[in-house]
Amino acid sequence: MMRLYEHYNSLCEVETEGGEKQEGPWRRLPSYNRLLKYATGGVHLSKMIQSKARLFTRNMRDPGAAFEYVLFVNSEEQKCVCIFQAGHLLEGPPGYVHGGAIATMIDTVTGSLATLLSGPVMTANLNINYRSPIPLGSTVLLESCLDKKEGRKTYISCKVTSTDGSRVHTETTALFLSVNVSHLLLGV
Repeated sequence: MMRLYEHYNSLCEVETEGGEKQEGPWRRLPSYNRLLKYATGGVHLSKMIQSKARLFTRNMRDPGAAFEYVLFVNSEEQKCVCIFQAGHLLEGPPGYVHGGAIATMIDTVTGSLATLLSGPVMTANLNINYRSPIPLGSTVLLESCLDKKEGRKTYISCKVTSTDGSRVHTETTALFLSVNVSHLLLGV
């Protein structure tokens, strides 16, 4: 996991010919705290509540017990990569990751890319083909890319593989719809 992290993290900053460092084509997305400012109805949340808001996948206090991951995006290539390791609380069949946990991570990765490319979105369809079970505690790579955009629709595909790419665990197509944030805030 650390080898992959260091590889993608090194792509976030590149060195110029003059030895200066500059922003690279990839960037790491913050994945712990949610950028939450409003509740349903447009009510502004206090700074204290905002600071305690967490993403669903980061709602565990025990490190390594559930979703351990990091996301990297490349806007130019319209790609998102996730390095993911499932903790013991995500067990489905004995010794393997629960399919719902895999679906959660796929939705997180594809949704992050769709949001980056299209603004606020909601998942309309997630079609997952499970090919090979993921052993609990192993590290996998989730790679997603833009397939096409049509009006409010953003189509993303995603593949979950072993870190060396030799085994395909899942293949996914996803459809996201752009949403008007005011509708979300007003609960309409």
